[in-house]
Parts: sequence; C-alpha cells; structure tokens
Amino acid sequence: MASPIHQFVIEPIVKFDAAGYDLSFTNSSLWMILAAVTSIIFLSASMQQKALVPGRLQMVTEMVYQFVAGMIRENLGQKGREYFPLVFTIFVFVLLGNMLGMLPYSFTYTSHIIVTGAIAMMLFFMIIFIGIARHGTHFFSLFMPPGVPPALLVLLIPLELISFLVRPITLSVRLFANMMAGHVVLKVFAGFSVALASLSLGGFEYVAAIVPAGFNVLLIALEFLVAYLQAYVFTLLTCIYLKDTIEIHH
Repeated sequence: MASPIHQFVIEPIVKFDAAGYDLSFTNSSLWMILAAVTSIIFLSASMQQKALVPGRLQMVTEMVYQFVAGMIRENLGQKGREYFPLVFTIFVFVLLGNMLGMLPYSFTYTSHIIVTGAIAMMLFFMIIFIGIARHGTHFFSLFMPPGVPPALLVLLIPLELISFLVRPITLSVRLFANMMAGHVVLKVFAGFSVALASLSLGGFEYVAAIVPAGFNVLLIALEFLVAYLQAYVFTLLTCIYLKDTIEIHH
C-alpha cells in the first residue's frame, strides 16, 4: 500500500533541463493549468448569457463575485476596488487548488509550500512596492504606531518589523499545512479500511472495515469545508495586508 506521503510527490511529466536547471512540466504544473482553464471556461460560460434572471451557473458566479467584492469592501473600503482582479484571482486559484485536490488521482498543488510560498512572497513584495510608490518613505511609518511614547518605540518598532516580515511565512504555512494534514488523514483512514477488508476475520472483515470507512466519509466532508475555509482565510489575510498600501499611520 502506498505511503500517505506519496500523494504529495511531484513527478515530471515532460522532462526539460536548461543550463542545469530542472524546468520539467510536472503533475503540479498540470493541475495548476487545469485549475486556470477550469476557472476560465466556467466563468466565461456562466456569464455568456448575462441574463437578468440568472441561471444556476450564472448565480454561482455572481455569488463568488459578490463574496469577494464584499470581502474587499469590508476590509479595504471603496478604495480597494482596484485590487478586485488580484484578490478574485487568488481566491479562485486557491479554492480550485483545494477542491480539485479532492478528486481521486488528482494533485493538490496548494499542499506544497513552494506554491503557497510563491504566492505569499509575490503579495509581500507587491505590498512593499505599491506602498512605497504611493506613500514614499512615509510607508515605513507602518512600523511606528501612532500615539506611542518615544521611549517605547525602541521596543515596538522591532516587534512591528518582525510581525511584517513573518507575514509571507504565516500566510503560506497555514494553507500548506492544513491541506497536507487533511489529505494525510484521509489517506490513513482509507488505508485502514482497505487493510481491514483484506484480513481474514471469518466474514467479519468487511464489517470491521465499515468503521474507518465511515470516518473517512465524515473526514471527506470536513476536508471540503476546510478547503473552502482555507481559501477564504488566505484571501481575507491578503485583503488585510493590502490595506497597508491604502491606509498609513499619520
């Protein structure tokens, strides 16, 4: 029986080396492309009619649109509307990565720190770049909370700086760790069911396999919920961090 960790192994589909660098097209790349293509086809097809009374597909798309728009409005205000394409893309990309990973024989690219870390680092440097472009050196007042006595700034500035620098770490690790842990647990309980069914227990082996199989069904439902919640949390934190490019301490 395959190890529960085997499902996270990145395997090359088309091998390609350039100047000593491995640029192979992998199973992770494949599922990222499938997620992008799926989102484009679904969103385009669902909004093709643009009906006044939406159908089911259009209603789902509009619900996702309103959900992300509401998240931006609540955390960034009206000035945050310019970030809608970025936030919407991140939400859909992460959500599909989580959800498609629930399909049999699929690959959950959000269970890899290199993927979640790359998105988090992109956002981190983007926030710094936009913040400096908009506010100049005043952007660094982010590390100086207003109304704090000068004597405490020696302590608070390093704390604020550390809090800012660990954002990409906490953002990426939270998503990767939750998705990886959930899939490992699912694989373990599925393995219990198969192992018990293969034992010779005088006809009771299938009865014994029902218990872990039942737990697996519950865990699958829980994992779908976690897949959505982690996409929501990742997007919510993205909005909160983007707020630094709009509101700066005065």
